[in-house]
Amino acid sequence: MFKGSYVALITPFENGKVNEEAFRKLIEFHIENGTDGLVPCGCTGEAATLSMEEQKALMDIAVETCNKRIPVVAGTGSNNTEEAVELTSYAKKAGCDGALVITPYYNKPTPEGQYRHYAEIAKKSDIPIMLYNVPSRTGISMLPSTVARLAKVDNIVAIKEAAGSVQQVMDILSLCDIIVMSGDDSMVLPFMSVGAKGVVSVVANIIPRKVHDLVKNFLDGNIEDSRKIHYEILPLCKAMFMETNPLPVKTSASMMGLVKEEWRLPLCEMQSDNKAKLEKVLREYKLI
Repeated sequence: MFKGSYVALITPFENGKVNEEAFRKLIEFHIENGTDGLVPCGCTGEAATLSMEEQKALMDIAVETCNKRIPVVAGTGSNNTEEAVELTSYAKKAGCDGALVITPYYNKPTPEGQYRHYAEIAKKSDIPIMLYNVPSRTGISMLPSTVARLAKVDNIVAIKEAAGSVQQVMDILSLCDIIVMSGDDSMVLPFMSVGAKGVVSVVANIIPRKVHDLVKNFLDGNIEDSRKIHYEILPLCKAMFMETNPLPVKTSASMMGLVKEEWRLPLCEMQSDNKAKLEKVLREYKLI
């Protein structure tokens, strides 16, 4: 299941509330454009500003709308283990195909604390789990040895690796056979060259077909075609991180007419000079 181009789906708001109609339309947009799987309620989906009730509702909507056409892997992480257990258990109840669980942020647990956190979630939640290592957001990185320990837990089957290090991916895969998915759009091709199976992508929110084709070409052995797409979209990938994610990608989606540009504090609109640069990039790619 964990293979291909998964999208870290943005969450549309309107008048302070989740826009469910726009969310459903985004899902249909992705299914029509080749996205292999959906990841709602992650960092790109502004999960940090969603209530638990909103997260659960988005899981329900995603599962219902997808209707088994593509997998739904819900973001269910928290720095509170019991809260993560609750959300991950709900993902199973809602019919999600898997759960993406970020390393505990702010607490900065030791490797043993990380292991116990994930082991507890896995023990109490009968659903395939994808670990999520993103030290730029959490302040702590997972050691490959910790990943290898967790890979022995039956329902921990994959990791979204966003430390930006090919060496990290190689070290993980030298220790265990867990599925690695890139968590960094610029590193998809390098990561796949050493054994990753795909990506959980930010830029796929706006160019789903291109990201799908990059990954599929590589998996099918068409390495040169994959490489060409990699370099073609690289400037756009970089533009998605000129300010904190998801500000650029959601602003881009707004410029493309996919969602309204609305935020929840502490997130807010992009700086005007960066927004102008972003618009220029989107026009160069003929997205607007």
